[in-house]
Amino acid sequence: MSTAPSATAPTGPLTVLVIGTGGREHALSRALAHDAGVAAVHCAPGNPGVSAVAELHDVDPMDGTAVADLAERLGADLVVVGPEAPLVAGVADVVRERGTAVFGPSAAAAQLEGSKAFAKDVMAAAGVPTAAATSCTTADEVAAALDAHGAPYVVKDDGLAAGKGVVVTSDRDEALAHAAGCERVLVEEFLDGPEVSLFAICGWDEEQGAVVHPLQPAQDFKRIRDGDEGPNTGGMGAYTPLPWAPEGLVDEVLATVLRPTVEEMARRGTPFTGLLYAGLALTSRGVRVVEFNARFGDPETQPLLALLDSPLSPLLLGSATGTLADVPAPQWRSGAAVGVVMASAGYPESSSKGDVISGLEAAEALPDVHVIHAGTALGGDGEVVTAGGRVLAVVGTGDSLPAARAAAYDGVGAISFAGAQHRTDIALKAAEQG
Repeated sequence: MSTAPSATAPTGPLTVLVIGTGGREHALSRALAHDAGVAAVHCAPGNPGVSAVAELHDVDPMDGTAVADLAERLGADLVVVGPEAPLVAGVADVVRERGTAVFGPSAAAAQLEGSKAFAKDVMAAAGVPTAAATSCTTADEVAAALDAHGAPYVVKDDGLAAGKGVVVTSDRDEALAHAAGCERVLVEEFLDGPEVSLFAICGWDEEQGAVVHPLQPAQDFKRIRDGDEGPNTGGMGAYTPLPWAPEGLVDEVLATVLRPTVEEMARRGTPFTGLLYAGLALTSRGVRVVEFNARFGDPETQPLLALLDSPLSPLLLGSATGTLADVPAPQWRSGAAVGVVMASAGYPESSSKGDVISGLEAAEALPDVHVIHAGTALGGDGEVVTAGGRVLAVVGTGDSLPAARAAAYDGVGAISFAGAQHRTDIALKAAEQG
């Protein structure tokens, strides 16, 4: 059964409800709060940083009925579901069934992120280039697949893992141990070359078919330490644009990856509407898809939205109401943006909480700097404290990548909390290359 949007596009300034707690939701709320087409921004449950740009509501993001009830009480014209877990759980479906426009895919369409095996099946049917992979559920199957694909070994948890479900290693025992902690894994061939994140706002038009508006490419940094050392994280920083990206990359990915995927999902009766995130490897054999996500990626969203020069709300609403074909493609400011993540002590293996954060106001006062909250909370005395994991993303903008990078690190330098971790090399190589 089709799950294409059916809500009617409202007229006049919008009341928007953003669902989620992290940096992605803060960045989205911030962009919407500066959007002339938006009258009010609400966020549930949000975080202390989001409270500066949106009214917060204490609602469980995983409870579709509670989210739909809140949207009705607020008279929300648009609900934006930020994180992957509520999308995979069908929260968008519940809200949509109640007649409210929702930016975000159905549970069936969100399986592009919820199951890597499902995504591989869709890519195979659509002819989308990706890494060869073997689905495994037993230790013997994993061992055989590791030998078949060879080192470096790539082992991916089939399900959601908050960006930390992938191990890339030349240590066979490490690969086996990671697989042992998962119910089902994909063992894949290793893809050489740099990785690129390309987001696209997707909609479905009954007459025109797939409507896909790509954003500009970004790159994130998954490893915890400089030089891409240490374990994978949810992302320790990102920047955009990519001065080294091949000319015509966006058009190529639109033609070979994004549009075929959206069309294949519609052919299956589960149209994909929302944000399709293609993680790409620019290999020696051409572009290959590393993974799909079904929502805005974190931390790439932070620098991307810092450079978005056209309003965000028409894109989100157009996707949610089946009118994206009427919305112009996004426009971008010149210059660059860099986001540097500050993570809590022990991350990603463990996570310190309750550490007082100082210097937030000083960082925000710096030119071309703003701070996005991800893992923060309010302490007993009203001070902002860490809530574990990735705590903040400090975003710098500038006329050039070196200038944006300098601004971001000036902001990082103004902030402190016990055990804070950050990489010092976000966008460094690209900035040095000019």
